[in-house]
Amino acid sequence: MRKAATGDFVHLHNHSEFSLLDGASRIDDMVVLAAEYGMEALALTDHGNMFGAVQFYKAAKKAGVRPIIGAEVYVAPGDRRERKMHGDIPESSFHLTLLCRDETGYRNLMKLVSYGFLEGFYYKPRIDLSLLAEHSAGLIGLSGCLKGEVGFYLRRGEAERAMQAASRYQEALGPENFYLEVMRSGIPEQEQIIPGIMELSNILDIPVVATNDCHYLRPDDARAQDALVCIQTGKKLSDRDRLRMTDGQFHFRSGEEMERVFADLPDAVRRTREVAERCQLELDYEHIHFHLPEFRPPAGFDEEFAYLRHLAEEGLARRYGRSEPAARERLEHELDVIRRMGFAGYFLVVKEIVDFARQSGIPVGPGRGSAAGSLVLYCLEITQIDPLRYGLLFERFLTTERVTLPDVDIDFSDARRPEVVKHIRERYGQDSVAQIVAFGTMQARAAVRDVGRVMDIPIAEVDRIAKLIPFGMELGRALKDVVELRLLIESRPQYQELWTIARKLEGLSRHASVHASAVVIAPRPLMEFVPLYKPPEKEADICTQFDMYSLDDVGLLKMDILGLRTLTVVEEAVRLVRMTQPEFDINKVPLDDAPTFELLRRADTVGVFQLESAGMRDLCRRLQPEKLEHIIALIALYRPGPMDLIPQFLARKAGTEPVECGHKLLEPICRETYGIMIYQEQVMQAAQALAGYTLGKADLLRRAMGKKKPQEMAAQRQDFVDGCVRNAGMTRDRAEKIFDLLEKFAGYGFNKSHAAGYAYLSFLTACLKANFPREFIAATLTSELGDSKKLARFVGEARRMGIRVLGPDVNRSAPAFTIEGDAVRFGLAGVKGVGMGASEVIVAEREARGPYRDLLDFLKRNRSNKVNRKAVEALIKAGAFDTFAVNRNLLLDRLDAEMAKASSDRLLFRERQVDLFAEPAGTEPPPEFDTQALLACEKEAFGFYFSSHPLEQFQAEYEAFQPTPIAQLEGLKDGTKLVLCGVITSRRTRKDKRDREYVIVTLEDFEAGVEVLVFADQLERARPLLVADALVAVQGTVRVRQADGESGQAQGVPQIWADRLYDLRNCYTWFSTLFIVLPEAEATKDMLLRVKEILGRHPGEKPVFLELHRAGDKPRRVQLRQMRVDINNRLLDELRPLLGQERLRLVAELPRPENNSGRREFRKSDRTKV
Repeated sequence: MRKAATGDFVHLHNHSEFSLLDGASRIDDMVVLAAEYGMEALALTDHGNMFGAVQFYKAAKKAGVRPIIGAEVYVAPGDRRERKMHGDIPESSFHLTLLCRDETGYRNLMKLVSYGFLEGFYYKPRIDLSLLAEHSAGLIGLSGCLKGEVGFYLRRGEAERAMQAASRYQEALGPENFYLEVMRSGIPEQEQIIPGIMELSNILDIPVVATNDCHYLRPDDARAQDALVCIQTGKKLSDRDRLRMTDGQFHFRSGEEMERVFADLPDAVRRTREVAERCQLELDYEHIHFHLPEFRPPAGFDEEFAYLRHLAEEGLARRYGRSEPAARERLEHELDVIRRMGFAGYFLVVKEIVDFARQSGIPVGPGRGSAAGSLVLYCLEITQIDPLRYGLLFERFLTTERVTLPDVDIDFSDARRPEVVKHIRERYGQDSVAQIVAFGTMQARAAVRDVGRVMDIPIAEVDRIAKLIPFGMELGRALKDVVELRLLIESRPQYQELWTIARKLEGLSRHASVHASAVVIAPRPLMEFVPLYKPPEKEADICTQFDMYSLDDVGLLKMDILGLRTLTVVEEAVRLVRMTQPEFDINKVPLDDAPTFELLRRADTVGVFQLESAGMRDLCRRLQPEKLEHIIALIALYRPGPMDLIPQFLARKAGTEPVECGHKLLEPICRETYGIMIYQEQVMQAAQALAGYTLGKADLLRRAMGKKKPQEMAAQRQDFVDGCVRNAGMTRDRAEKIFDLLEKFAGYGFNKSHAAGYAYLSFLTACLKANFPREFIAATLTSELGDSKKLARFVGEARRMGIRVLGPDVNRSAPAFTIEGDAVRFGLAGVKGVGMGASEVIVAEREARGPYRDLLDFLKRNRSNKVNRKAVEALIKAGAFDTFAVNRNLLLDRLDAEMAKASSDRLLFRERQVDLFAEPAGTEPPPEFDTQALLACEKEAFGFYFSSHPLEQFQAEYEAFQPTPIAQLEGLKDGTKLVLCGVITSRRTRKDKRDREYVIVTLEDFEAGVEVLVFADQLERARPLLVADALVAVQGTVRVRQADGESGQAQGVPQIWADRLYDLRNCYTWFSTLFIVLPEAEATKDMLLRVKEILGRHPGEKPVFLELHRAGDKPRRVQLRQMRVDINNRLLDELRPLLGQERLRLVAELPRPENNSGRREFRKSDRTKV
């Protein structure tokens, strides 16, 4: 609550968290404290930027404090464009405090801080005196802190140069607009220069103001501020050679305290209020004024709306024909809203961008977010989802009751997104288009790690604390909820201090970056509306200093121009299909395509957009989708919250549970989802049907329910209940219950328009996989070039689908994956160390001058820097030169010699008819690699086993363990027991907190890999197996850890904690039964006699069954009663050549895993970080 104004002091020099890593004050807290102190006004002067200006202005107004927007800018000693030190000045810049008097000053300050980043960046974003003079109107300048130019010279005892500097600022800003700052924040040098400042004031007639250079709010925040600066500078709190904020009082002092501190300079205190009185900037964020880019309609149309109507009506005729009254009525309604809100130009700009993309052959998504609910956008062919057919609401997108700019987010092919952004810049002006800033904040775990580092606490101890904090949970709640964490923090004063500081820093803005997809478009140069920022990286894009939320308040058009890999896959798959079916049009595939839904019902959805996780595949299998509406529901249901509704949804769909909607008026709304509300739009429609709301008002209700503000909810409840009584004739009690139900649904309901857009993409990818599997797999593999883990997964998926994947070939492969007969050919760019650049050079040369004859010919014709030795070696190891029928070992052995020949006079060598493979006398050529060496080569070249896999030699043993495929671990619950089989590819040793050794190995099966942890209790028994290339089976437990990412977002990453390991090469003790599987037609007398003869050579105790298969009948099992065998590798090695690997099946009986409680301590505190 705001106190009555007291005293004459106003803080004119304050830093917030947006003085990144140099300010610990949160804006909302700062203005509340100013109000508590009874201050009429308050300035924000962050270092070199205006990142927080809009947030500060709104917060101050809300708190009843007049906001003064400013910045502490950096002034170059010379020309701002010079990237060097200036004369005898050891600083790259001086500090200067600037405050906005009015809107002119605000516009000029935006320009100054923009040019600082765009033109003057050298360690800091700098302006210079000439730029300041050019843009000084409406600004007041204060001389700054000890790092100001006046203070700098006074500290050096150079009073004359200090006077010259002050005179220059007077001249640049105007004599009445420059003030000298005095500070007493506890730094001795501040006190030392005050006499010099007062002398300058008398000589030059420059008034003096008292400031405090506030960096944090309260005195006990000083330690947190000190830690923050150490995080920024890489120092430790214990370091002596650093600036110490704890040596001063840089907190937000009250007016009374400032009056006491400056009792000898009362005018300097009083004058702060005079300066504040001069700052009367008024910005209207209550009534948003939209600044949209101008769209010039073609000849024949006077204004934007007339042209929009023309295009929409043309589109309506194309989409629906001329006789669709519901569509006509909906179109008129939407156009009327667009006209009244003045957004016609916005829709035309969006259409122009989408039209450019389509005309340029750039794939465009079918629609995302609430925009898919607009019929106008559908008629303009910006979206591809029929909003009438799928019950999508325009009011979820745009309504006169909600005065905000519509939000049209568009997906483009990720490979070609930069072309779209480039077009927008060229079409609407380089200086009118920019990307948008985003701020990374200090998340809970990161704050603990950062503070622990500057406190010089051992990394292992900090790591232990951080890992006890659940992801997504704030530090305060974590301390309450996690008992072990609380006990640990309470155990040592040092940990308590760490926790106290981390809590103060948690959530503060840490760094500025560029939003991944957002673009803003202005009608004039952006600098007239917002300040601009350019990250220090050389190739970084210019972006706004205001984030996307502040841009909404400014009223600028922003769009998400997203790059979506799936669109690249669809485009490439369609291109491959059209090579054999030129007329194919993916958009004309019927939405009830039978093969597509058959694929979905059998959950064959690896690679299908949004449906490929293990959990989604399971839901597909259970839900048995039959139409696009079911895919929409799949996407909406498979999220936290709605997942609880899945069993009821499935039961009602299957008819095993009655469908109940709660009220007859809700039946048309909920019939599609079996009486269960899973979409936000259903909540809106329910309010319309029951309480008589307009859909616009219903959208406000939905938003209010999502925010859960008590006062707002009480008013909404009253209004809703009254409407239900009046409109539906129900009792107040029943209306109350329905409101509670809607509130629950609104909390987790999904945007149906967004789900529909995604579902359409799911359908398209499923359609391609079902109908054109080779083309789909080739396109998917091409999209994953450079990611060997994903390539391995999809090569495995191709083979599972019965599609051969041929190896790379310098005479057949393209850079990307291609179709070759009934197979897919590996792309050269998919080989590690080759890349797209080298691949394109190789293929271009082959297409220009014909196939390569041998390695030497290849080397002579590809002497580009891109096709270097590393690339050629990788191609040899990958088998890309096998086409020349020369073994890989020999090629590798001769590579250096042939490269030398290729770089010499090729004509000379041709004349002498040099034989590439002629051996020096008495030299034996190296033999071809054995299987193990060959696989090792391929593993190095591809990042995975390609031509075969070490497990294939032990297929029967592998299958006997019935292992879970590693690729399916995602989505399994923590604590799930399972068996995995694979090859160990890496090993590292760690110590737990009891100093006991444990081992982490990477286990890879046919498609994926996972980390397996082997603890002390299993280590001695398992140690012989924990070596590279060992083939093992692991009985273990899933542990879902959380990967620490810079985003701070939780990401479940499975590990396996081993209970027991088995050697696949010697695990026959555990096999209880042998099955021999044969087609009945092959079970001839001769075959059975040969089998019996082999079995007889290995007598033992294990039973043998013959399993006979005949088409159309169930398999018939026959036990060979007279035959009991010893199952061992010798027996299997004899049977495999006769029967084939796939005809042998073993049954394993494994012991129950030991329940070792000794790991509990490790489990809670020593999980490995990703």
